[in-house]
Amino acid sequence: MINTLYRTVGNFLSPGGAGASLSILIYHRVLPEVDELFPTVATATSFDTQLDTLKKVFNVLPLGEAVARLKSSSLPPRAACITFDDGYEDNVRIALPILQHHGLQATFFIATAYLNGGHMFNDRVIHAVRHSKDKHIDLSQLGLGEYDIGTLEEKRTVIDAILKRVKYLSLGHRENVAEELVSLITDKPLPNDLMMTTEQLKALSEAGMEIGGHTARHPILAKLDEASAIREIREGKDYLEGIVGKPITLFAYPNGKPEADYLAKQVDIPRRLGFEAAVSTRWGVATRHSDLFQLPRFTPYSENPNRFAPMLLQNLRRKDTLANKLSPGS
Repeated sequence: MINTLYRTVGNFLSPGGAGASLSILIYHRVLPEVDELFPTVATATSFDTQLDTLKKVFNVLPLGEAVARLKSSSLPPRAACITFDDGYEDNVRIALPILQHHGLQATFFIATAYLNGGHMFNDRVIHAVRHSKDKHIDLSQLGLGEYDIGTLEEKRTVIDAILKRVKYLSLGHRENVAEELVSLITDKPLPNDLMMTTEQLKALSEAGMEIGGHTARHPILAKLDEASAIREIREGKDYLEGIVGKPITLFAYPNGKPEADYLAKQVDIPRRLGFEAAVSTRWGVATRHSDLFQLPRFTPYSENPNRFAPMLLQNLRRKDTLANKLSPGS
């Protein structure tokens, strides 16, 4: 009964055709159980529940098809897509079987440099703080100050503060600081199976999932000159095409916030490199007026499963304000 009401509201907010809105959900990880440090990250149970709700309330499409139908003004009412960023191993081990159980497809945007045992800078920071030897850490020699991390709340606050400062360092400096931070505050070795292997990536593609580009080393593109940005995006695309044996036509900007993480002048780079669309992390829904190379994404982050559908419907009110460079049907 409640899903019927949600569909009715969704039909009003996203009627399909020329008036359609496209909701693109973004995930990163699906864990086997709740992580006390990050309790809103999806687990196998919550992801299963969310997909069950999603397919009952929305019409779920592969992103490539949805982009084509957005251009031709032929989206169904309540259209939605599922995407994952970065390339975590649990996407294959945990998320894929759940997607298959529900008969749904997703698009996985892969940062290629971290496949086969690599570690992104943010995971190094999280690992270090999570497994710190002490309840007080001094990172002054890294220019990051001192922190108390005796409680889970303090650890969350410190991780957020460090990531905000380290994220926008130059790419090489960022990697070095994250590596040094690990050696300073923990003795626990980093896991070597956090990210997918190339074999898992192939399996994901062979299972009918879409694979998208996400650069090689997940840089903040806004901090790169044009040649470096092109090299990062092209390197990731070429690598993925070599692995899956098919064109990679969808792209996700690392971090994905306009002007903070990528610049307006860089939006043309994915198009020039042969991509057909690109997604950001700006909240909202896409419409036929949206820039196909800056499509918004949104996922409700709530520990209450009953909030999932209402939050997605609320997001339908956030109509995209970035004008499309390509006219519908072009």
